[in-house]
Amino acid sequence: MSTVSSATNAADIIAGLQKSTTAAASKTDEAQSRFLKLLTEQLKNQDPLNPMDNAQMTSQLAQIDTVNGLEKLNATLNSLLGSAQSGEALQAAALVGKGVMVDGHGLTLTGGKAYGGFELDSPADKLTVSIKDANGLEVRTLELGGFDAGIHNFAWDGLAASGARAVDGQYTMSVAATRGSTDLKPTALELNTVNSVLRTSGGSVSLDVGGKLTRLADIKQIL
Repeated sequence: MSTVSSATNAADIIAGLQKSTTAAASKTDEAQSRFLKLLTEQLKNQDPLNPMDNAQMTSQLAQIDTVNGLEKLNATLNSLLGSAQSGEALQAAALVGKGVMVDGHGLTLTGGKAYGGFELDSPADKLTVSIKDANGLEVRTLELGGFDAGIHNFAWDGLAASGARAVDGQYTMSVAATRGSTDLKPTALELNTVNSVLRTSGGSVSLDVGGKLTRLADIKQIL
């Protein structure tokens, strides 16, 4: 597994794709050349009194043409896949050092401020955020009112229910929402920083977000 930084060399990526495409084309040409040699020898050594049927020869030529077409299609698909993976790596590398919202219940209080988020599949009349300390004791409940469907953010001023200022550190949160008498199931989102981008030998891309690996597609919001 290798780490990809924002200084990823695009020229190296393009060169790698060209090398892969050239190798695939070389294999295809080699297979076609072998087939034509075999066909030529077959024609040279055929029985003059019983020559190869035209339909049979046409069938063999069609077969090599089909194989050639499949090889080219496969090479094209591999090239497109490589381009997509490289593009994803470059896009992910641009996020290093940025804050992102991902699924999670963590809440970091720093300098008396903490930020979190949530995602709603449908509108809510009332949304409540419950904040707990490391011991699982509730520190504060935030009544945030109504929201439309989608992704939303909230801020905690660091004050406990008693009015005292909470100590900076790690907290957890849970989100509850209702619409009328119906309980909804919002998704809690935590704010983390993208530390690095990891690319496996297979080409897949993962991001180190707050010490946890996540996919680019799992990032809900970039701040």
